[in-house]
Amino acid sequence: MLEITGLKNAVQAYERGLNVVLRKDDKSTPEDEIEILRSGLIQSFEFCYELCWKYMKRWIEMNISPDAADGVTRRELFRRAAENRLITDIDKWMIFHAARNRTSHIYNEDVADEVFKVAKTFLPFARDLVERLESRL
Repeated sequence: MLEITGLKNAVQAYERGLNVVLRKDDKSTPEDEIEILRSGLIQSFEFCYELCWKYMKRWIEMNISPDAADGVTRRELFRRAAENRLITDIDKWMIFHAARNRTSHIYNEDVADEVFKVAKTFLPFARDLVERLESRL
């Protein structure tokens, strides 16, 4: 049986971080504080996204075949996850994947802004994955 406590904890931590950022994202918060919060949310998104795809892979390996997800592209992994009703929107997950890959280039302010915008949309998809995995335990 797949133990998803780690994933649930990561999604909850990401949600708490997102809530803080959304509360502070106004004109009265100093710019350096917003920048620190934004950086923290991007890191939380990166970690949470990584766990999400790894849990998809584990579920597929445990429930379909041990080698069903070995060596496949991320798009193929997401396609297999969608076929098994773990996710619903392959293209959206590819957007999250692209944003996560850009996190290594955060030294660029424009890239950080783009990743931050994507990161703010991730929560419902991560929650949905957790719920779908829980329903299959």
